[in-house]
Amino acid sequence: MQTPPQDTGTSPRKGRTGRKGAQAQPSKAFWVALAAPGIIWLTLLFIVPFYAVLAIAEGQLNRLFESPIAVYNPLHWSSANLFNVWHDLFGASSFAGPIALRTLVYVAAASILSLLIAYPTAYFVSRFAGRRKGLFLVLLIAPFWISYMMRMLAWIDLLQTTGYVNKILVDLHVVGQPVNWLGGHSYTVILGLVYGYIPYLILVLYAGLDRIDPSLIEAGRDLGLGRVRTFLRVTLPLSRQPILTGMLITVLPMVGDYFTNQLLSGAPQTSMIGNLIQGQLGTPGLEGQGAVLSLLLLVVLLIPMIYYVLATNRAAKEAA
Repeated sequence: MQTPPQDTGTSPRKGRTGRKGAQAQPSKAFWVALAAPGIIWLTLLFIVPFYAVLAIAEGQLNRLFESPIAVYNPLHWSSANLFNVWHDLFGASSFAGPIALRTLVYVAAASILSLLIAYPTAYFVSRFAGRRKGLFLVLLIAPFWISYMMRMLAWIDLLQTTGYVNKILVDLHVVGQPVNWLGGHSYTVILGLVYGYIPYLILVLYAGLDRIDPSLIEAGRDLGLGRVRTFLRVTLPLSRQPILTGMLITVLPMVGDYFTNQLLSGAPQTSMIGNLIQGQLGTPGLEGQGAVLSLLLLVVLLIPMIYYVLATNRAAKEAA
């Protein structure tokens, strides 16, 4: 009786397949070439400008022409601009400190109000829109088709004393006379921030809520939880990461915003840190201090970004 040949793992077919599989794997040079355009783009449009701002912030001032002198050698950097900015923020006669605090208050109020509006909207579209979900998504994305400046200019027309908002309020007898919305009020700036950035938050929240498995919600209902307790025990914890992501995307541009206050108020009592930076960068002799403020703002914004990365990694480990 003839013994069948045993498979030693070195048959010609398997050997050829193994060599083909090894040859099919992309080489390290392929991944380097694939990442090269992004690296070059990041270097030219972020790292180089960032170092230029740093050179101006740590540079010197030409007293004759009141123009900044960029110093690219770290050994020759000066801390004069940093000292002046620190004195403006925390000194006895500081004027930038109240502006920074006002910015934090405005951003906190606008972000909370945005969340209170955006979460129910995203929840409705993801759970109850049904066949009209596509229509609602188009309506949510529609503001992105118009530039931010055009939307703010439209708000100016609406909020003028002769605008439609005042006409409606007067016709409904809510107010006796037109309200001067554009007269330097903090609530107008806060509402403008909400209007400008809330579409980002709604879309992020919708994407997160739409990915929640409906069977998890049904399981909560089957265990005897009511609608409110199911939302608090199941839906809300599962949407914690989308809330964190949406708030990060919304808060970061709000902190550096200067255009909203400039258009809807323009008053010194509502100025934000972005307006201060813009004013210093456009004032001869203060460009270095404006560069320092920009870098300090970047450092402050890094804190929530680092927290987001750590929270995302922790959530991924818990899910695994």
